[in-house]
Amino acid sequence: MENTEESATLRITPTVRALSSALRGKRDDVPDSSQLNGDRIFPEPEKLWFKESSAKNLRNRDFLSPTTMLNTLYADGQVPPAVMSRVLSLRGSGILPVAGGQVMGEGLRVRVDRAAAFKAVLAEGATEYLKPSGQRQGCVVLNCPALHPKPNTPTPDTLSLGQLRTVLLADHMGALLRRQGFAVSYCPKLPEDSDIFTFLQALGIDWPTAPANWSNEEREEKIQETLENSPYRERETERGRRTSGGGGEEEGEGGRRRRKAEEGENEEALRVNLKRVFQEEGLLGYDPSLGTCIVHRDSVSHLAQLDLATADCTAEKRSDEGGLRDEVWGSSQTWDDIIRVMTSATVRFELLSTVHTSPVNLDVQREGGVSTKGPRGGVFVMYNCARLHTLFDSYERGVEKGSYPEIPECSQLDFSALKEEGEWLLLFNYLITFSELLDQSGQALDCEGSGARVNIKTEQICKFLVSLSKDFSSYYNRVHVLGEPLPHLFNQMFCRLHLLRALRELYHSALDTLNLPPIRQL
Repeated sequence: MENTEESATLRITPTVRALSSALRGKRDDVPDSSQLNGDRIFPEPEKLWFKESSAKNLRNRDFLSPTTMLNTLYADGQVPPAVMSRVLSLRGSGILPVAGGQVMGEGLRVRVDRAAAFKAVLAEGATEYLKPSGQRQGCVVLNCPALHPKPNTPTPDTLSLGQLRTVLLADHMGALLRRQGFAVSYCPKLPEDSDIFTFLQALGIDWPTAPANWSNEEREEKIQETLENSPYRERETERGRRTSGGGGEEEGEGGRRRRKAEEGENEEALRVNLKRVFQEEGLLGYDPSLGTCIVHRDSVSHLAQLDLATADCTAEKRSDEGGLRDEVWGSSQTWDDIIRVMTSATVRFELLSTVHTSPVNLDVQREGGVSTKGPRGGVFVMYNCARLHTLFDSYERGVEKGSYPEIPECSQLDFSALKEEGEWLLLFNYLITFSELLDQSGQALDCEGSGARVNIKTEQICKFLVSLSKDFSSYYNRVHVLGEPLPHLFNQMFCRLHLLRALRELYHSALDTLNLPPIRQL
């Protein structure tokens, strides 16, 4: 592989890909299958290596190719010298620099040049690691049926916990997709004077509104007329023939009556054959479970809201270009502000930390039923974010008093001073990986042609922040960052401050996808 200077943001995926390429090498490096017992099946490149993440394993390796993989590639798992040389000399755009490697009992260990990685990542404040690797284009409409105003506008009292969860999921997905560069529109619009809108605002949810006297009836009537005249509408006789299956009029009529009783069908309801729509219109993403859809009058109202949201959602109307809001309160921050954000954080983490397809069990009557304490909830995350702000406030006061000089540029520091295991863990597991975590939401939409469902792992950001907070808290409790103002201690202190400043911005970036502003003090 060509040895080039690292000119791009360091990433885990291209590093694993390059390690796999180096290990597999040319076919000449792999023993001929005729020399082995039986046919040799070569593993997929992405399965050859895995990234370590535990503090215990990171003490002696960063990547590992297990012995089982080496035995699959080479006789008796013996890595040829030429292959080992390629692995150890690995360099390239976006690839973490390799410092060394050796074959041990568990497999081929590879260790990253950590000082070089610290310097590369922390240069320019690690800004490239706090955003997706690229910007996408397109429009996404997020529909939340729980908020539709017909037949009745929901209220805080009628909104169930499960319905609130769907609103928070839509809010979180919208933030993730905007960071990717998508234009996002929410559906439906809420009456601006409604209690439900005020309630959502208190939770930090900025849902779109319409004037109290606004009406979408003209659009509804047009959609109703379109459905009534649609070639995909199923008529009574057509349904009877299809249900009877050649068994006679009486069976078809009986089936029709049963369907009416079971589905609550009334004179205003229409039936549309979605399967024919997808097949004859050549639409992508058809799900075989979709068949005939019963459209009631209230459903037409929902369709009209969706039609309006789709019209509003255009790439040209992106307001923030996928940027970061980074709303941080200053001296005007009040305890009421803190309580409001901490309440919102508690609700969001309780309802979003679980996989969205699984139920959430909360016992609000039992002490500890909601995680307001302990290292697993939103309060814990916000507390550790505030600790970083407090640290830098203390440092700035030290600068004003003349105790500490200003933080120098990364190029002036020796990052080999960062030897505490928690420092590498924070960089390797969180700062380097966050950008690829953000990429996953856009990648899920890229795969939408495989089905009508898109699987965005909405729980990952919450889990990422909780895990980050646990590891940061453990590190911060062990290490005294602001040491004595002695010149020979400044290099290590400044290296740590560069790392923790990037970590503070990482908190801001991740919390922004939850529409949670960071707080400065507790």
